[in-house]
Amino acid sequence: MRGNVDCVATEERRRILAEYRRREVQIDHDLYAPYQPAEMLMRFERKRVAAQELFKAGIFPRPGDQCVEIGYGTLGWLGDLISWGLRETDLHGIELDPDRAARAKQILPLADLRIGDATELPWDRNTFQLAIASTVFTSILNPHIRYMVAQEIIRVLKPGGGVLWYDFRFNNPANPHVRKVDRKELKDLFSGCKGKIRSITLAPPIARLVATKSWSLATVLGCVPFFRTHLLAVLVKES
Repeated sequence: MRGNVDCVATEERRRILAEYRRREVQIDHDLYAPYQPAEMLMRFERKRVAAQELFKAGIFPRPGDQCVEIGYGTLGWLGDLISWGLRETDLHGIELDPDRAARAKQILPLADLRIGDATELPWDRNTFQLAIASTVFTSILNPHIRYMVAQEIIRVLKPGGGVLWYDFRFNNPANPHVRKVDRKELKDLFSGCKGKIRSITLAPPIARLVATKSWSLATVLGCVPFFRTHLLAVLVKES
């Protein structure tokens, strides 16, 4: 049975890495550049909402709190944690792509940034105060692998620690390489945790069209739930 699971996990890793390589070649890097108005709009909102919800849940991270990001990419939320006052030595992460991991390690050389997948996290039970999973699960198409990753995240969280989640709630008809995670699935994946789930983020195609011309209009449209494409959640592991 374990051999079958390993085969499925290996195939999923290969598929995800192949998709990373495709995007590196086919997607214009300028699209997600931090100087783009739409990117500024979306990044500022999710950081603001995340900080508010973490504070309300009583788990806003402080220096000395050990935090882990699942799929940190070239930096992920680790830079935001630094801006919130955490130290590099408080930061940990697992990343599937060795190229992305190498770039992140150059930026945060003192952080514990590892290469691997999240079906078997290389840390002990009850290690972290905060675990971050941002646009990770939608890249995992196999539901069993999604469940395995969620269980590993819960395992390494301390009782009373939390998951900061950010990901798509709708499918993208133009991209078959990702699959949505809606509220029901999110609750099922983290059934041992309780907290708040919010819809945020103005649909990126609309944001890119509007934010360049009118930041105010883009902000107003982002307040309409119908136009929001992502979920942000702070879910606390029960003691």
